Amino acid sequence: MGNTAIHSYEVVVSQGFDQCIFGYDKKQWEDEAGKQLEVSVTDEKARKLRRYMFAAAEKVEVDKLGRIVLPAHLKEYGRIKGEVMVIGAGDHFEIWDTKAWGTYKNTLETP
Repeated sequence: MGNTAIHSYEVVVSQGFDQCIFGYDKKQWEDEAGKQLEVSVTDEKARKLRRYMFAAAEKVEVDKLGRIVLPAHLKEYGRIKGEVMVIGAGDHFEIWDTKAWGTYKNTLETP
């Protein structure tokens, strides 16, 4: 086996907006969580966003081929039944049902 080490890698997935799933690596998740926690708990919108994000968040392992298994509640939220589209979105990635992404993308291209 030599000096080859197998490292596991985890990402955090949670409900996104527009029925997509947000994904973050550990550092990005900590940064985003920190931003949310900077806002006072007395701010109603901030409380709702925290609950929305954190209640659905789960760590998932990335396998050696770069795949993850989405939790059932997130697949249901994203209406994912088959193939997905993974898009980069700056500080996170988004996982979309392929058909839903196509429909949403068309709204972006229409002025």
